Amino acid sequence: MTLRIYNVLTRKKEEFVPLTPGKVNMYVCGPTVYDNSHIGHAKTYIGFDVVVRYLRYSGYDVLYVQNITDVGHMLDTGEDRVLKKARQMSAGPMQVVETYMRSYFEDMDALGVKRPDISPRASGHISEQIAMIQTLIKNENAYVVNGSVYFDVSSYPEYGKLSGRIVEEQEEGSRETVRSEKDHPADFALWKKAEPEHILRWPSPWGEGFPGWHVECSAMAKKYLGETFDIHGGGIDNIFPHNECEIAQSEAAHGETFARYWMLTGSLTLESVKMSKSLGNTMTVKDALVRWRPEAIRTFILSSHYGSPIDFSETAVEAAYKGWQRIWGAVSLVREQLRSAPEGEAETAVVDLLANTKTQFIAKMDDDFNAPAALAVLQDLTRQVNTLLNSDVKPTRGSLQAIDVLYCELGGDVLGIIPDETDRSSDVEREDGLIRLLVDMRAQARADRDWAASDRIRDQLKALGVILEDRADGTIWKFE
Repeated sequence: MTLRIYNVLTRKKEEFVPLTPGKVNMYVCGPTVYDNSHIGHAKTYIGFDVVVRYLRYSGYDVLYVQNITDVGHMLDTGEDRVLKKARQMSAGPMQVVETYMRSYFEDMDALGVKRPDISPRASGHISEQIAMIQTLIKNENAYVVNGSVYFDVSSYPEYGKLSGRIVEEQEEGSRETVRSEKDHPADFALWKKAEPEHILRWPSPWGEGFPGWHVECSAMAKKYLGETFDIHGGGIDNIFPHNECEIAQSEAAHGETFARYWMLTGSLTLESVKMSKSLGNTMTVKDALVRWRPEAIRTFILSSHYGSPIDFSETAVEAAYKGWQRIWGAVSLVREQLRSAPEGEAETAVVDLLANTKTQFIAKMDDDFNAPAALAVLQDLTRQVNTLLNSDVKPTRGSLQAIDVLYCELGGDVLGIIPDETDRSSDVEREDGLIRLLVDMRAQARADRDWAASDRIRDQLKALGVILEDRADGTIWKFE
């Protein structure tokens, strides 16, 4: 089976054929860095992290670009988000940007999201944006009014092809701040004249000003990936106007297809309500990481297809955490038994099991990166591995090593939920160590015939979801 991707642009699954065989150029809209990242960001960037991981696992050479927006992303009031935050903090705008850009990367690192190959900042690519705007003016796709430049949507007949929005139905007041100087309400700003109090400003052929939000991504994508590239990703909330405007200005400027495959992640609600600061129902990644392990958050997000909406709730995350614990418990037990496993090659039954698991996993991921189905394959493997580990006959060292390698490949390299033996988080090591300590204390209590202490340790571990099994060769533990 070959990789198939649901292309939002064509509204159907298509076989993935990159422009250059063996190479994938991919751009994903990054965050606007004016506040701490929230769990909606986690959904988007974990989703694309798995996409990139799987493409590389499949043998592709991936160039992954994800921008940082630090200027030009305006509120409906016409105020720059970064400048508003700077005023609230009594800080400089670039101080705000540096603070929250570092915070964003800290959060993504903690969630196991691999960093992009290139993270260009909008403010560092002003010349490229001006050059694109000049091309659009030359091509008669844009016009200048009082020091600002606007894209003329009527000059690009395909405007709306990604979102399905019809220009004639566009009402004034939608996202883009309405200005009477625009020829049409749907026209959008490429360059805005800076008022005297506006701090973020650059010289341009039209006077001092700053770029519009949409042109930033087009200019940076072209610089690093070319006029046409393979995959463009982002969140569904930005399909209009941002992604739509990216396509219009890029294709109008260069006459070439902008991105060939469009992948957009579904929305995230918090306890069935859309997150909103005004409603007080936002949750930052940092707050979530205080309550749950990163593997729990990752597993929760991967339990839903990247393109589907998902509701973030304590119950759902706890359920995902228990699912991860079962998988991790099997991995831990495999590594524990490796210490004393009998020598020998991997047994035929184990080889067949692992080969079948890998085939199923790849088939699920080839179907539009279906992580929930791939996760289910790992869970089924875990059930069979636990049966093997709990049998009277100990598996050979070769079998255990082969099982561990496959978990590291599929659960680690692709899904990012299984740390390998040399890269285990301190939290994972601490948890395993504490459980082993309690198991050893219980063994000593049993040796001392202190049955009350032995039972108390067993019962308290069970309450925490850790099951002990006493065997002739010692006590093993696993997650419930």
